[in-house]
Amino acid sequence: MSGHVGNLSDTQAALLAEFKERVKDISKPEYDDYFFTRWLRARNFDLKKSEAMLRNHIEWRAQNNVDSILQDFKPPEVVEKYYTGGLFGQDKQGALIWIEPAGFIDLRGILMSVKKQDVIKSKIWLLEHIYLLFEKKSKEQNRRVDQMVIIFDLYKFGMKHLWKPGMDVFTDILTVFEDHYPETLKKTFVINAPRIFPIAYSAIRPFLSEETQRKVAILGPSYKEILAEHIDADQLPKHWGGTYVDKDGDPRCPSKIGPGGDVPSAFFAQNCLIDLTGFTEVSIGRGSTHQLELPVSLAGSIIRWQFKTDGFDIGFGVYKRTSDKRQKAKDMDTVLELGRVNSHMVPEDGSVQCMHTGTYILRFDNTYSWTRGKKLFYTTEVLEPSGRDNGIPRCESSQSMSDQATAGEDAVFVNPSQT
Repeated sequence: MSGHVGNLSDTQAALLAEFKERVKDISKPEYDDYFFTRWLRARNFDLKKSEAMLRNHIEWRAQNNVDSILQDFKPPEVVEKYYTGGLFGQDKQGALIWIEPAGFIDLRGILMSVKKQDVIKSKIWLLEHIYLLFEKKSKEQNRRVDQMVIIFDLYKFGMKHLWKPGMDVFTDILTVFEDHYPETLKKTFVINAPRIFPIAYSAIRPFLSEETQRKVAILGPSYKEILAEHIDADQLPKHWGGTYVDKDGDPRCPSKIGPGGDVPSAFFAQNCLIDLTGFTEVSIGRGSTHQLELPVSLAGSIIRWQFKTDGFDIGFGVYKRTSDKRQKAKDMDTVLELGRVNSHMVPEDGSVQCMHTGTYILRFDNTYSWTRGKKLFYTTEVLEPSGRDNGIPRCESSQSMSDQATAGEDAVFVNPSQT
């Protein structure tokens, strides 16, 4: 049995009745069996876990004024103009389709323009709007419409998209989606996945439930044929294998699907990125250095960093040890040449892909300053690649992962602040 209304086993039906009795103190007239079974399916019909999840959701809605968000909040202009994606059509069973050309998003530009919480709040606003659309479509079409199919197009997705603050926002949005809009996702198709996709997926996988992971399929070059098995041609833009085009003939239909693009500096606001929560603080004395040792055990791993200094600039470089013994910088392999950065003005961030295993050194250099010590705030992370068959779902008829070369993908080092 599917666990959906109209297709419940006797055991599931009994659990539904008991669940409704358990939560009757927080129930509302609009909460129907479809609503309650969503929370049950999200926790595999475990009554205790489902009840805890629903009660947490009700409290979350109250704390964040979600019931009135459509009236009280308007997404910032930069989010409306430059956040990628949009709703387009329905699949053959009626699920709404969301197309996300994620490779064209400039999350750094967005986060330099508005606060992180405004971006997350904009996504909550969007989900509430989608749920109203579910109700409207259900009434108009005389069938239950309450799920979505998401198409993630990763063409142009590269190293700069692994920028930690941007990934943190994405995982926060995923957490909201998983915890408060359960069973909304019917299926996710990932197309045009670049070679670094296993690393990106390994970073977000811990935030996905097992059920959500089972709904993700990685499609190969024949993805248009596979999408056609699930979606009629008139319900997809021509660019993704359908027949629909914008009024001006554009096959990507940017009038409905946000195309993204670089955010103009006119939108930038001061101090939007300066949130030092979770950063490590150290003091570097005058004429001194501070080195971080990061062991890399899997070739292809990515080291990410973000740092800020208080008041003055700092030298920064990345090296790889050539010996197990302690070495000076001149005796190590240079991965990123040492240079002075104005991290006191704008937080510095970047990443490097480690093509070889070993110990990598992040070196903060203050040897040029004989009069001033520096206060440094930093955070680092090593992202290891997942194997192609290690937890990454694939469509049965898909081919191997695309080997396309995307912008920034073949570069060993990408500093988003310079792109």
